[in-house]
Amino acid sequence: MAAQTLPPVTVLTDPITPQDGLNSARLVGVVVGTTVLYALSTYLLGKTWYTKRVPFHYFNDNNEWLQMDKVGHATTTYAISRGEYELFRWSGVPDRTAALTGGAIALLFQSTIEVFDGHSEGWGFSKGDMAANAAGVALFVGQQVGLGQQPLSLRYGFRSSIYPQYRPELLGRRRFAQLLKDYNGQQYWLSVNVASVLPVGPSFPRWLNLDLGYSGSGMTGGSANPPLYGADGRPLVFRRVRQFYLAPDFDLARLAPVGSTGHMLLGASQFLKLPTPSLEFNPRDGWRWHPLRAAAD
Repeated sequence: MAAQTLPPVTVLTDPITPQDGLNSARLVGVVVGTTVLYALSTYLLGKTWYTKRVPFHYFNDNNEWLQMDKVGHATTTYAISRGEYELFRWSGVPDRTAALTGGAIALLFQSTIEVFDGHSEGWGFSKGDMAANAAGVALFVGQQVGLGQQPLSLRYGFRSSIYPQYRPELLGRRRFAQLLKDYNGQQYWLSVNVASVLPVGPSFPRWLNLDLGYSGSGMTGGSANPPLYGADGRPLVFRRVRQFYLAPDFDLARLAPVGSTGHMLLGASQFLKLPTPSLEFNPRDGWRWHPLRAAAD
C-alpha cells in the first residue's frame, strides 16, 4: 500500500493587513487607554484588595482548587494578550510587533498582581501562578508569531453553583464576586478551530470550533473542605471532583471582514464561551448531557 501524504499546511503570515498603514490616532488611543487602565486597576487593587502589607514572601498553592485557579491564570493572560493584540493590529501595528506587545502587557498586568500577592497577608507570590501566566502568553504569542493565526484558544464560561451559600466570604456573596471567586461555577475551555487543524474542504464552515472544557465541583476550601453543618446540625459532606466537557463553539471573528472594527471587537471578545450543548464526564456522576448550559451543582 502506498504511503499517504498529509496535505500542506497553510501558514498565514499576516492575517490582518491594514489598508492605510499605521493609524496614529487609534494607536495613541490604545496606548493611553491601556496605560490608564493599568494605573487605575493597580491603584484600586492597592487601596481596596491589598490593604494589609507584609514583607515579600512566597506561597505554594499548586494543590488548591483542583488547579482551576492555574487554568484561570493561563486563560486570563491569553485573553489579555489577544485583546491587546487585536487593538494594536486595529491601529495598524505590524502583526509580530502587536503579538509581542500584547503578550508583554498581559505579563505586566498579571505580574503586578502576583507582586501584590507577595506582599499580602494570608497570600504570597506563587511560582505556579506565574508559570500559568507565562503559559497563557506563550500559547497566544507562539501561535500568532509562528502560524499567523489562533487555531487553539482559551475561553471562560460560568454557571451558578450551590456552594457559595455555604462559604459566601470565600466563594462570593453576589454573582459578580462569584464570577471571580467560585471555582465550582467557572469553566475553562480549550477551543480548537476545526478548519485550521484538519484537512477539510473549502465548503466546511471556517467558524466552527470544538471545545474541550474543564471545571471542578464540591469545593468549599482550597486544598480540602472544612467541616460544614446544615440547619439540622448534621454534617455536610461534598465530594471534590474534576469535570470534563466536550462542546461545539464558534470563532465569530472569522465572520467579520479581516481588518475591520467588527473583526477587532469579535477577536478581542473571543475569551467568552458561548452557551452550547455539551457532554460532561466526572467520576461522581458519570456521563451527563447538557442541552445548553451545564446545570448548577
